[in-house]
Amino acid sequence: MEYTPGMILEGTVKTITGFGAFIQLPDGQTGLVHISEVAFSYVSDIHQHLTEGQTVRVKVLTVGEGGRLSLSVKQAAEKPVAPKPAAARRPKPAEPKPDFYVQPARQEPSSFEDKLKQFMADSNSKISGVRQYEHRTRSRKR
Repeated sequence: MEYTPGMILEGTVKTITGFGAFIQLPDGQTGLVHISEVAFSYVSDIHQHLTEGQTVRVKVLTVGEGGRLSLSVKQAAEKPVAPKPAAARRPKPAEPKPDFYVQPARQEPSSFEDKLKQFMADSNSKISGVRQYEHRTRSRKR
């Protein structure tokens, strides 16, 4: 029988190795299913997915020199259903922050004069902090 890429066939798992499994096809020819082509998820142990003597559906990926067949189990199977999107999941309730994280609520100034006073107070506080820092760094250089 002549094999072409894309054919779907049934075969029997003949031998399992660390890198894949050899599948015996109906006409007696053998092809290799690489471990990356066994399942849609990561496969660390191929024995969890295949057993010797098991009948599996495979897809012919390539036909190499001397009739060597590269096969895939996962491409012959239907793709698994995707999980629900994250938006459909119920969000976790937010944990309350400890008291030392909570900043006191600031009163918003109502008039322009109040806003200007608040700005000047904040500005003076920042400037005094910068001056203290400069004083410390200058005293270290001496």
